[in-house]
Amino acid sequence: MEIERKFLIKTLPADLDKYPFLHIEQAYLNVDPVVRVRKEDENYYMTYKGKGMMAREESNLSLNKTAYYHLRDKADGNIISKRRYLIPLEHPGFQEGAPTPPDDYSLTIELDVFDPPFSPLILAEVEFWNKAAATAFRPPEWFGEEVTYCKEYHNSYMAMQEFDK
Repeated sequence: MEIERKFLIKTLPADLDKYPFLHIEQAYLNVDPVVRVRKEDENYYMTYKGKGMMAREESNLSLNKTAYYHLRDKADGNIISKRRYLIPLEHPGFQEGAPTPPDDYSLTIELDVFDPPFSPLILAEVEFWNKAAATAFRPPEWFGEEVTYCKEYHNSYMAMQEFDK
């Protein structure tokens, strides 16, 4: 189960270059249900995502490079390319009464900086261990508007948008 909230960004962290990042490319074979192929640096996956906005079923299957490019060629719409920064979220804020995280759990901000044709879009995603924690989460000050429930900010929707050439 994937449980995540998405936010636009008011300002980028000044020290963004110090964080690790992945180059991500993804393409969609289907959007209902979501079936996508993704390249993260030199790792390749096919992902199935069930229905939902904040919480939904997600399954990954490893692919090799040849399979990824074969399937990518069959994809519909735009190929999405972005740089994903992995920013540890130390001392995250939660509303009073929020569930206590498991001992081995930490939060990471996945900050996506999109390439054309989606730039200058920048989104932050934070994944949680359960729905109650996701609901109780207080985003950092540098986060902007929450877009978890806005379909326009889901990659599967974005991939199907048409752009002037």
